[in-house]
Amino acid sequence: MIDLRPAAEVDLAEIAALSNWAYRGTGPQSSWTVESYLKGERTNAAALRADLAAAPDALILTWRDAAGELQGHAWLEPGADDVWYLGLLSVRPDRQDRKLGRTLLSAVEDYAKARGARRMQMTVINVRDTLIAWYQRRGYGLTGEARPFPYGDDRFGTPLRDDLSFVLMERAL
Repeated sequence: MIDLRPAAEVDLAEIAALSNWAYRGTGPQSSWTVESYLKGERTNAAALRADLAAAPDALILTWRDAAGELQGHAWLEPGADDVWYLGLLSVRPDRQDRKLGRTLLSAVEDYAKARGARRMQMTVINVRDTLIAWYQRRGYGLTGEARPFPYGDDRFGTPLRDDLSFVLMERAL
């Protein structure tokens, strides 16, 4: 079991850096989860701060190793009817071959379940077939619901194609 802790203000810059590495990194240590159809930052500390302020029940859970180095993090937000939202799940790209993603996902689900969650939802960009398949192998199913991509809102990066949307995935806990 890993020790998850809610992020503090001092953690936001480091969380943003890991998110950008995982979602937009390039080079030999880039992640298989890189969003090559978007350019620019995935997030920054100011955006994370604003998102947390806009969702006062949400938190970002951090996972650090014994030396205090950030290994991963995830956004977690309780919703209506004991359905929680999971987002921004990220682990260090240079350590992804160690099953850190599935370890973090399981710990985040356990954290939410211990606080009353019965279902977990997330949105994934529709063209991320490999990532969608990864979540399906972990029990998440496509609900058939799609949500529009926020074209014109560059908080998540600038899209390089015009066919993006979000698919909703869900899993019973």
